[in-house]
Amino acid sequence: MAYSYASLGRLLVIIPTYNEADNIESIVSRVRQSVPEADILIADDASPDHTGRIADELSLRDPQVHVLHRPAKEGLGTAYLAGFGWGLGRGYDVLIETDADGSHQPEELPMLLAALVKADMVKGSRWMRGGRVVNWSRKRELLSRAANIWVMAAMNVPIHDATGGYNLFRADMLRKIDLESVESRGYSFQVDMTRRVLEAGGTVAEVPIEFCERLAGKSKMSGGIIKEALLRTAEWGLERRSRQILGWANRAKKHLEPLTEKFARS
Repeated sequence: MAYSYASLGRLLVIIPTYNEADNIESIVSRVRQSVPEADILIADDASPDHTGRIADELSLRDPQVHVLHRPAKEGLGTAYLAGFGWGLGRGYDVLIETDADGSHQPEELPMLLAALVKADMVKGSRWMRGGRVVNWSRKRELLSRAANIWVMAAMNVPIHDATGGYNLFRADMLRKIDLESVESRGYSFQVDMTRRVLEAGGTVAEVPIEFCERLAGKSKMSGGIIKEALLRTAEWGLERRSRQILGWANRAKKHLEPLTEKFARS
């Protein structure tokens, strides 16, 4: 199926890496085949398995592949923020987050780009109708579903897969967000970016995807990252509801003021 997204302009796919030597060549090749017009930025956190060296070799062979070498392992969120800064500074119109391990299918990228034509952000969703996961344990699936239900309830965010990491942003939308204030890392980074787009008045579209568990390498997910996401989500939810309550109180005060003045004069 052909998808139309030429109007979006220049595309940059950001791929953070840490010890992805077994995967990086394959994922870069698949992205280049799926969206040949897109450039790729590999943001490597000084991988001890020499992922950075492989990325440099790919860059030498293909002028559309670029490499950002970071001094140490600093977390997924900071890698994407560094990639955003790199891409915005070079005039890209769309910035795309995707995993290095093949969990996010590059073949689905044209479909996601087509959805971005009418949105400010697109999220590839595992948990909406039509989405699915492959090679996950039942326990892991339940944990992820529960985390997203928690986000929806705590923050009143109408997104099925707020923690998902297959995300596309219009550059103009990212410029409206105070990226320097983003301190989140793993799951919470994805939730944070989603809520910031919504709070900035942006439109977030979800598209069902197939998420496949990595075949090579080791997952970076940990209990600490999940704990951070739950705690930060609770904090953001309280902030959001506090602002709502304050807004309701101010509006009520505004409507009651004429009545109190009337009674005071009588």
